[in-house]
Amino acid sequence: MSYTSASKVYKKNQIETASPKQLVVLLYEGAIKFIRLAELSVEKEDFNKVNTNLIKAQDIVTELMVSLNHQDGQNAIASELQSLYSFILNQLIQANLHKDQKKMLETRHLMSELLEAWASI
Repeated sequence: MSYTSASKVYKKNQIETASPKQLVVLLYEGAIKFIRLAELSVEKEDFNKVNTNLIKAQDIVTELMVSLNHQDGQNAIASELQSLYSFILNQLIQANLHKDQKKMLETRHLMSELLEAWASI
């Protein structure tokens, strides 16, 4: 089995056996990774990869948005996260349209802060 195949199997198993908290952490990590790859692709002027990676990050943020639980007494937190995710999603869209590394950096930092907060729970 090649390294790439083994890595995919490991990632698949990690996702399938993860707790809900671990899944959120994996989503944050994935978004951060794809935003960083987009930043690097801007530097290389590989705009197709910028687009591909930012769309992947947008998909992850969208998944985080739809997974919010607006019930069970968590409505205030879910509403705040919904607003933050909407802002991040809009920034990612703008970053993609204009290949704006500053917006990419800002959204990556926001996602890193969310990851740090979530991981500390």
